[in-house]
Amino acid sequence: MNKMLSGAAIAALAVSFVTEAAATEWNASVWGKRRAFTEHVEKLAELVSEKTDGAFTINVSYGGLSKPKENLDGIEIGAFEMAQFCAGYHRDKNRAITVLELPFLGVNTLDEEVAVSHAVYGHPAVQEEMAQWNARILMTSPMPQYNLVGKGEPRDELSEFEGMRVRATGGIGKAFEAVGAVPTSVPATEAYNAMQSGVVDTVAFAQHAHLSFGTINEADWWTANLNPGTVNCPVVVNIDAYEALPPEHREALDSSIDEAIAHYLANYGELLKKWDSVLEEKGVQKVMIDDAVLAEFRAKAADPIREQWIADMSSQGLPAQELYDLVQSTLKQQRGGN
Repeated sequence: MNKMLSGAAIAALAVSFVTEAAATEWNASVWGKRRAFTEHVEKLAELVSEKTDGAFTINVSYGGLSKPKENLDGIEIGAFEMAQFCAGYHRDKNRAITVLELPFLGVNTLDEEVAVSHAVYGHPAVQEEMAQWNARILMTSPMPQYNLVGKGEPRDELSEFEGMRVRATGGIGKAFEAVGAVPTSVPATEAYNAMQSGVVDTVAFAQHAHLSFGTINEADWWTANLNPGTVNCPVVVNIDAYEALPPEHREALDSSIDEAIAHYLANYGELLKKWDSVLEEKGVQKVMIDDAVLAEFRAKAADPIREQWIADMSSQGLPAQELYDLVQSTLKQQRGGN
């Protein structure tokens, strides 16, 4: 009888070990708090858990694992398995995807942003560069065009941008620099304090970030149509961790990406619908920039910055013109052009 019980105990223990071995637990490093910008990561975690009956879990950490500008470094060393980062935080580490941060790129909708981002992510030059950091891009974090909030009188003439201290990263920062502004790339989590203390005069964000990081609460005005560009913020996974996934867990992850993005887009759409009422509630003036001012801005920022980017990246051995052309051809395809 003792031998029989012993055998049963051993069998139970073996089952326990098998179950434990089959379980996968990942950590995902993001920042700030849960908001529209992170909804696809949250949805992905939910879907993966559902599809594997809880055997594959992704724990989403808001700043507990890494600083925003160090997420790619954390992925490289395997400190966590998944992370979100923005290209403008370390342009030298992710040069190829900065094509998506060029000002006045012509992307008009979040669906177009998804299409061009994923097309660029699929390019061999991008995948090769990301692999240097042991990173595989999973999906984008599509954001609408950035716009400014500011204090005091609205800055709606290009001459008023001269000397303006603006929180702006990547190509948006370059665009403002081209018209005499002084960009600073403080992390999103520090933007409110920078604005409140007067370190910056204005902050360039998408709508969700003005809400999440509180800059809208310091604002007297918001530019509704400046639309100088946006930032590109991929969600990446550690290559070693991805390749070590059991096939059924990898399938659960890969098959959940489109649904996670669809959830993100639907959620963000609801936020955009409510934006005007948010401005009214907070007493923020909606400023429409004159078409002539916008044309002047584009002339000074769009073509020169694009041509300089192509020249600089080409000199570093990247297929820069090819990447830019890929964005434009994808936009055309997305819009049903021939």
